[in-house]
Amino acid sequence: MPSRVHAIVVARTGDSAAAQLSQTLEALRDQTTPPDAVTVVVLGSGAQVRDIEGIGHSVEAIIEARATTTFAEAVALAQPRVASGSSVWMLTHDSRPRRRALQLLAGSLERSPSAALAAPKLVRHDDDREIVSMGVSMSRFGRAVELAADELDQGQHDSAEDALGADVRGMLIRGSAPTVLRPDPGLGGADEGLDLGVRARLGGARIVLVPKARVRVRPDGVAATPQREAARAWVSRRAQLHRRLAYAPAFAVPLHWLSLLPLALWRSIAHLIGKRPGAVAPEWGAALASMLAVPAVARSRAGIRSFRTASWAGIAPLRVTRTQLRHRLDDGHGSERGAVSELHFFSGGGAWAVLAALVVGVAAFFPLLAWPSIGGGELLPMQQGVADLWNDAGWGLRDLGPGIVGPADPFAAVLAVLGTLWPGSPSFAVVLLWLGALPLAVLGGWFAATRVTDRSGLRILGGVLWALAPTFLAALVQGRPAAVLLHLLLPWLFHSAAVAHRSWGAAGAASLLTAASLACAPSLAPAFVALWALSLVAMLAAGRVRGAVRVFWLLIPAAALFTPLVYWQLRHGDPWALLADPGAVAPLAQAASDAAGRLLIAQGFPAPDVGGWEWLLGGSFAPFVALLLVPLAVLALTSALSPRWRAGFALLATAVTGLITAMVAVGIQVSFVQGEAVAIWPGTGLSLAWLGAVGAALVTLDTVVAVPALRSAAALITGAGVLVCAVPGLLAVNLGEAQIRNGATSTLPALVAAHASDDADSGTLVMTPLDDGSLATQLVWGPSATLSAQTTMLTTATQVHDDGLAEDAVDLLSARDFDAAAALTDRGIGFVLLSSLPAQSDQARRMSEAAITAIDQRAGFVKAGETPNGRLWQTATPPAERAQPSHAERALGNVIGLGQLIVVLAAVLLSIPTRASRRAARARSRVVGRSLDEPIASRRPHDDADLRTAEIAVASADGQAPDPAQGPDPAQDPDPAQGPDPAQGPDGAQYADPAQGTLPSAAPAPPHPVVEENSR
Repeated sequence: MPSRVHAIVVARTGDSAAAQLSQTLEALRDQTTPPDAVTVVVLGSGAQVRDIEGIGHSVEAIIEARATTTFAEAVALAQPRVASGSSVWMLTHDSRPRRRALQLLAGSLERSPSAALAAPKLVRHDDDREIVSMGVSMSRFGRAVELAADELDQGQHDSAEDALGADVRGMLIRGSAPTVLRPDPGLGGADEGLDLGVRARLGGARIVLVPKARVRVRPDGVAATPQREAARAWVSRRAQLHRRLAYAPAFAVPLHWLSLLPLALWRSIAHLIGKRPGAVAPEWGAALASMLAVPAVARSRAGIRSFRTASWAGIAPLRVTRTQLRHRLDDGHGSERGAVSELHFFSGGGAWAVLAALVVGVAAFFPLLAWPSIGGGELLPMQQGVADLWNDAGWGLRDLGPGIVGPADPFAAVLAVLGTLWPGSPSFAVVLLWLGALPLAVLGGWFAATRVTDRSGLRILGGVLWALAPTFLAALVQGRPAAVLLHLLLPWLFHSAAVAHRSWGAAGAASLLTAASLACAPSLAPAFVALWALSLVAMLAAGRVRGAVRVFWLLIPAAALFTPLVYWQLRHGDPWALLADPGAVAPLAQAASDAAGRLLIAQGFPAPDVGGWEWLLGGSFAPFVALLLVPLAVLALTSALSPRWRAGFALLATAVTGLITAMVAVGIQVSFVQGEAVAIWPGTGLSLAWLGAVGAALVTLDTVVAVPALRSAAALITGAGVLVCAVPGLLAVNLGEAQIRNGATSTLPALVAAHASDDADSGTLVMTPLDDGSLATQLVWGPSATLSAQTTMLTTATQVHDDGLAEDAVDLLSARDFDAAAALTDRGIGFVLLSSLPAQSDQARRMSEAAITAIDQRAGFVKAGETPNGRLWQTATPPAERAQPSHAERALGNVIGLGQLIVVLAAVLLSIPTRASRRAARARSRVVGRSLDEPIASRRPHDDADLRTAEIAVASADGQAPDPAQGPDPAQDPDPAQGPDPAQGPDGAQYADPAQGTLPSAAPAPPHPVVEENSR
C-alpha cells in the first residue's frame, strides 16, 4: 500500500449531482483502506456541495471551476494540493467504488513494480453485473476501442490484466510517477485513460487492469462519453486528432496538420456511406479545432518527450487489428444467414412476371423496335451528347428563348440521368424506356408489394395492377414522358419511404426518389408535403426522434433542387406556375374541369376516351368501363376493417390525397402553347391514388380473406377486371390510335440542323400563325428544340421576356421599313422558319401567305425553300455570337450547382447499401404495419418459424441491443456496434408497455404514411 493516496473527485452542480456526490463520499469513507485526502472540484457553484452533511470531515478542500471545465482540467486544478509522492485516485461524483476497490488497486501497483497506473472494472450504477468499461485499446489509425463494454459480467474478462489503456474514472496513478503522467487537457474531454496508458508505455511503464476492483458509474457522468451522437462523435474525433498530432514524429506533424481538412472530406463521405450523417458536422468541427490547437499539441508533445524512454514497437502488439474489430461486429450470420425476411424474387415468381411483362410490352409497342426516337405528344428529341444533357440540367443560359439565364427545371436532371444510360444516342434511351415501361412497372409494383404482403401471388398481382393502371397506359399512348417516369418511380419511392424511419440507407434512397418524383410531377408537391408532415408528426408523437430526423431528410434534396426555380417564379411569375407540368407542352386530350370530367377522374381515367374504350367500341360501352375497377375499389375500402387497419387507413389516405390532387390540378391552367392555356395533367395525381388503392387492396387480400381459394378468386377477379380495362391501351400503338410516332432527329429543317452542328449557338426564329390571327414565336438555339431544354420559365410566362425580339418578329411581317435581317443577326439569329398548324383556319392561312410575301420582299434574307417543317429563310450575313452569361451569373450558377451537388451527393452516399445495412434489412420483416398476432405467409415452412422467433425475441428484448444498421467506418477500422434508438426495438419497431396494449409506431414518409404496429 502506498504511504498516501489522494482522491480527486470531479463533480457537477445540481440536486441529483449533489446526492450522487454524497453517496460517492460515503463510499470513500467505507473503503477498507480509505484515501488519506479527498479534494472535490466542483464544476460551477460549490454551495450545494458545501451543504452536504459531514463533508467538512471527509473533504480537505473544495475547488470551484467553470461549468465547461473538462475532467482533465479539473484534475490539473487539484494537482497542487496533492502532496509529493502521493498516489492520485481520480473519481467523479457519480462513481461509487466498492469497499475493497482502493485496496485492490493499490495492491496491484505494489505487486507490479513496472505498473504506473491501475484501472478498475467499471459497472453500471444500478446493476453491477453489466460491464460499462474494462480496458481500452486503439486501432492502427488511433481510434479508441473499448475492449469490454456493455457486456454481462460473467467473469469472462477477469483474467485480463494487460491493456493499452482504460477508462480514466477510478484510475489510480502511482505516487512515484512523474507529474506529466496526468490527464491531458488538450484531449478535450475524451480518451484521457487511453492517452495515459500510451504515455506510460512510452515511459517504460504500463497500466494494469484490476477486474476485482469495481466502480459503479452512470452513463451521464463528468468523464463519461456524451450520450448524444453528435457530441460523442465530436469529443471522440477531437481527442483522436489531438493524439495523432501529439504522437506523430516531428517531421510528420506538418503533413498530418495539412491532411486534416482533406481527411475530414474523405471521412464525411465515409460517414454518409456508413449511415452516420450525424457525424459529418462534428468531423469538420474536430478538424478545424485541431488545426487551431497548435499550443495544446506542443505542450502534449513536450510532456511526452520529457518522459519517453521506450519506442512505439512496444505498443503495437496491444493495438486492435482490423480483423479483431470485424469479428466484434460479426453476428455469426454474415450477410447470408440469419435472415428472417427473404425476398423470393426468383423463387416467388417475380422474375417470371417481369419477363412476361417484357413480352407483352414488346408486343404492345412492336413498331418502336424500328424507331430511332419517339415523337408526338409531349415528346421531343434529346440532346445529342451526354454533356449537353447535364448542361441543360444546371443554372445557365437556356436553349430556348431570347438569352434567358436562369435555373433549369429539376426534370432536366432526370432526363440527363435517363440519357446517360444510353450515351451513344440519348434519344434512343426514350425508345428503350417505352419498350421497357411495362416490365419496369411490374418490377416496381412487385417490390412495392413486398411492403404489404409476404404472399408471392399477391406480390405478382400488385406488380400487374401497377403496370396496367389506366393513367400509366394513357401516358404511354399520349406520349407524356414525365408522367411515365413518375409512374415508374412511385413504387420504388413507396418501397423505400415505408421504412425510411428504420435506417439512413432507406431514407437516403427515398429522398432521391422523392426529388425525382417531384421533378416529374411538381403538382404532387402539396400531397407529398401533407403525407410527409403527417409521418413526421406521428414519429414525434411516438417519441421516435431518430426516426423523425430520417423522415425530415426526405424532402431536403427536393428542396435543394427546386429552390432556384421557386425563387425565379416568385420573382418573375405566378407562384401557381411552380405546379406546372415540366417538359414540352402539347394540347393533348385530357379530362375536363367540369363535373363530367371530374367524375371521369374519380373513376380513374385521366383522358376522355375512358382508357381507349371510346374509340375501340364507341360510346355505348364506355360508361360501363368503370365497373371493371369496382372489385379493386371494394377491396381497397375493406382494408380499413382489416386486422392491419392502420396500414389500410394510411393507404386509403394516400389514395384520397392523390384523387384530390387530380381533381384540383385539372382546373389549374398555368402553361401555354400556341396561344392556348393548358391545364395540369390529372394523371400524376391518379398515379398516386392508384398506388394507395392497390396497396390497400393487397392489405385486404393478405389479412381479411383467410380462405386460400376465396383469396385466389378475389385476386383473379380484380386482376381480370383491370386487364380488360387495359386492353385498348395495349392495342393503341398497333392499331394506330396512339399519339406517339416515329420521331425525327430534329424539330428544325435539315439545313438548320446541319448548320447548327458546326455552330451550336446559331438561333432559329420559329413563327406560327394561329387561328385567331395572332402570331406565336419561339426562338430555338442549336440543331433542334430538345426535351431537356424545355423550361417552365417560358411555358408558364405571362409576359414577354424580350420585347425587342417580339417587336422585330411582328415588324418582319409588317410594312415597316427597317433592316430586319440585321436586327435578327445582331441577336444571333441566322434562320427564320414559318411553320403552320396541322389544321389551319382561313385566317391563319391568309396570315401565312402574307408573311411569306413580306419576308420574300425583305432584303438580307435568302429563301431556302419549302421543308417538311415549313417555309425556311436564311440571313445573308452570318449571325453575331450569342450573348453569354456574365461572370457574376456564371459564379452564381457555380455556387448553386455546387450546393445542389453536395446535397444530392449526400443522399446518394446515404443510399449506398453496406454489408451491415443489408443484413439489418434482411433481419426485419419487409411488411410494414404487421402485428405479431397476424398470420405470416411464407413459401418455406422454416421461414415462418424464423420470422416468428425473431419477432418474439424482439418483443421480449430488454435494454439496449447493438443496432445492425450502423455500418462500419469505411475510412478506418469498423466502429463497435452502436446502440439503437431508445424508442425502438432491435428491428426498428415501436413497442408498448404490456399494460397499455399495442402502441403504433410513427408512419413512414411519403408517398404514404403506413403505420407500423407491434405488440408484446
